[in-house]
Amino acid sequence: MVRLLHIIIILLLFAVQTFPQQRQNSAYQAYIRKYKDIAIEQMLRHNIPASITLAQGLLESGAGRSSLATRGNNHFGIKCHDWTGPSMRRDDDERNECFRVYRNARESYEDHSVFLKKKRYSSLFSLRRTDYKGWARGLKACGYATNPQYASRLIDIIETYGLDKYDKASSYDRFIAKHEGTVIEGYAAHVIDYRNKNYYVVARNGDTFASIGKEFDVSARKLARYNERDKKDVLHNGDIVYLKKKRSGAEKIYKRKPHIVKAGESLYDISQKYGIRLKYLYKKNKLSPDYVPRVGDVLKVY
Repeated sequence: MVRLLHIIIILLLFAVQTFPQQRQNSAYQAYIRKYKDIAIEQMLRHNIPASITLAQGLLESGAGRSSLATRGNNHFGIKCHDWTGPSMRRDDDERNECFRVYRNARESYEDHSVFLKKKRYSSLFSLRRTDYKGWARGLKACGYATNPQYASRLIDIIETYGLDKYDKASSYDRFIAKHEGTVIEGYAAHVIDYRNKNYYVVARNGDTFASIGKEFDVSARKLARYNERDKKDVLHNGDIVYLKKKRSGAEKIYKRKPHIVKAGESLYDISQKYGIRLKYLYKKNKLSPDYVPRVGDVLKVY
């Protein structure tokens, strides 16, 4: 009998310890993997805990599956108010309410950060970045949501999925901590954009791998290598310059959407367009080294 009681106690303790893992939802995990980088980027730019941003995105968008997220890229349920951009209608607290629409999820994340910079939420920024409980309760107190359980739900998501570990990030590929719009050697800094889990900038007249590398704290040699070029190559206005190593395939949305070659496009142009390495573009399409793209050719990119 005593032995049986010991076994029961051990099983109960094991169940308590593993309960959070058992509760984890695969859709939530996929969402976290997909957007944690952007949440960290936003934290380093705006000092909003990445855990809070991710938990709000998960909760407000149903892990990216809500109609607002799928149709309007709106991950935080932000309504129109003084918004002049595209919008969509949906029933919420009231019928047929107006919600903001974005071109992509990254725009939604950036707008969420800007939204929290309003005076209404100013008290939150006196809290430590690691104080996710204070931020969650503060958001509710400031009126971000009407649900009385909003704060506890955010805290539960953060603790279940261990999102607070992202709040400890002090950098994310050092270039991401740079502030857009600062002045470097007499000109405005490049605007960082995001594609295929990578960051990139668009070159301007006079740019070199050395000048862009200096701006983002990356060596010219490494930057050129990321873009499969020589560090002495001349950059032209409009060239895409990736700040990290390109991937082996395009984003999943191109799985059944091949690229149709247009006039004047080189294979390198296509690899830059989708953020994939040239060798994988050759490999996916079983191309020989002497292949020259022709208008209308159909190429796999995923």
